[in-house]
Amino acid sequence: MSAPRTGLRTAGVAIRALLVFTVVLGVGYPLVVTGVGQLAFATRANGSLVTVDGETVGSALIGQSFSDADGDPLPEWFQPRPSAAGDGYDGAASSGSNWGPENDDLVSAIGERQAQISEFDGVEPDEIPADAVTASASGLDPHISPEYALQQVPRVATERGLPEESVRELVSDNIQNRDLGLLGEARVNVLLLNVALDEL
Repeated sequence: MSAPRTGLRTAGVAIRALLVFTVVLGVGYPLVVTGVGQLAFATRANGSLVTVDGETVGSALIGQSFSDADGDPLPEWFQPRPSAAGDGYDGAASSGSNWGPENDDLVSAIGERQAQISEFDGVEPDEIPADAVTASASGLDPHISPEYALQQVPRVATERGLPEESVRELVSDNIQNRDLGLLGEARVNVLLLNVALDEL
């Protein structure tokens, strides 16, 4: 009689423990973390959405294209780096191409992008920064290098009828330095830069 009773008692303890931990860790903990996120980091917790005049125009965490219906880049906007995510900046298909530096498809794609950017921005192909012609590992990087942003200044200024120096200063004001002064590289968020450009 003692063995079945002990087994039932053990099963009862296990079931009660399962219920308690399910409530505490499956419901309580997520609620606490969500609450802290909403109180301390509301913008980040909600996707770092960028709004203009009350309308959401994108997220500061996910790149997007600034092109027309045919996929051609719009010259009045700063352009992002290429994307390998789905059909381009598809948040549901985040990925890189996984092509190595000697892959024929990658070499060909870089050559085509260099030619397009060279004509679009009026620069020599060897002056184009690497991030302008290669996709990021996620395919969703919202940033470009300060060099690529500055390369685009003359085109954007001309298209918008703005003084080149004003646009160049806008880029400088939007350069985000390395995290903690040593992690990553200096970068420019394209969406935030274009929002500031529209306000300018």
